Amino acid sequence: MAGLQGRLAAFAAARDWQQYHTPKNLAAALSVEASELVEIFQWLTPEQSARVMEDAEQAARVEDEVADVLAYLLQFCEVLGVDALAALSAKVDRNEARFPAKAP
Repeated sequence: MAGLQGRLAAFAAARDWQQYHTPKNLAAALSVEASELVEIFQWLTPEQSARVMEDAEQAARVEDEVADVLAYLLQFCEVLGVDALAALSAKVDRNEARFPAKAP
């Protein structure tokens, strides 16, 4: 994760893009990319959406959008100093306490 964040930071720095990588701009970009991922599935039935990766062209689109979402999320976390894995672990802990599994 840290290695990818470093690559993304170096990529942006080489193009003098850090000035645009504010939390607000990165959050907006993340939202746009997530919406592009949603667009792929927008009119599919649940069954079609479950099979989307069977079509090579659609699979490539999904992978590209997933990569864009992850890239912007990692950059967002880097700018704000958020440890994404620690944040996720803490959230899972809270959800396990809030929503305990039902006993069999």
